[in-house]
Amino acid sequence: FCRCCEHDQIKRRNHGRSKHGRGYVKPIRCSNCGRVTPKDKAIKRFLVRNIVETAAHRDVGEASAYESYALPKIYIKMQYCISCAIHSRIVRVRSNEARRNRDPPQKRRPAQPTTRVQVAAKK
Repeated sequence: FCRCCEHDQIKRRNHGRSKHGRGYVKPIRCSNCGRVTPKDKAIKRFLVRNIVETAAHRDVGEASAYESYALPKIYIKMQYCISCAIHSRIVRVRSNEARRNRDPPQKRRPAQPTTRVQVAAKK
């Protein structure tokens, strides 16, 4: 045990992980670069997108046999290493004082509810 390192400052209270009492955590692969990262250290985000892109949204609606049909969505769990998360601005570097704020970030909610495709009556 080194006595010189006894009073070194630590950057984060949890050392950048959420392991808390577990000795080992299974690794995951980064969705962007493939780097192996411990699962508790990885930045995890849920990506929710429409299966059909916006440009083809109306075409699919017109070709549909149903009056109003809610197009399905794709749900993908993205897991990033710290480097990719910072580089693609999923998380940001925070100042020393801002790091002490442990409140979860504010959720960004869409302004309008889910829209359904409305098709004109076919003759």
